[in-house]
Amino acid sequence: MNSFFLDASALIKRYTLEAGSALLNHLFSQVTPDRFAALTVGVAEVASIIVRKRNDGRITARVGAKALADLGTEVIHDPSFLKFEVTNAMLPPVIPLISTHSINSTDAFVLFAALELVKKLRSRGDDLVLVSSDHQLLKAARAEGLTTFDPATQSQADLDALIGP
Repeated sequence: MNSFFLDASALIKRYTLEAGSALLNHLFSQVTPDRFAALTVGVAEVASIIVRKRNDGRITARVGAKALADLGTEVIHDPSFLKFEVTNAMLPPVIPLISTHSINSTDAFVLFAALELVKKLRSRGDDLVLVSSDHQLLKAARAEGLTTFDPATQSQADLDALIGP
């Protein structure tokens, strides 16, 4: 069974309308929260994107408030949705990921956390899909042996194959 690690570029599609939003909504309707993971800093980034879109008029205050409330309910306050905190101990192994894959620091922390989680999942016969619309992060993840999914460019059939029965 696959679990899904969502970076901010993917998770925002659940809370504001973007290319790939329908697929994120489908994923959330088909997968239980205990099969999701994200970085806490990525979740905070999603909140900041919602606020920025509200402040610059791309979404209404009402839509922004609902998006923040839904993010709180589905991710922030749901104990079964796995959230990774960035720690000092993560820094030494993250630096080589930045250098090897030419990715930014946040993407390197996402990649590192996903690689740590996939070890645990594979040891029990499960796997992990990194969900992102960041092409450099997706390229790095594939190079590190992770399965990836881009909701902005891939299809529902691709996603359904990853969700499984």
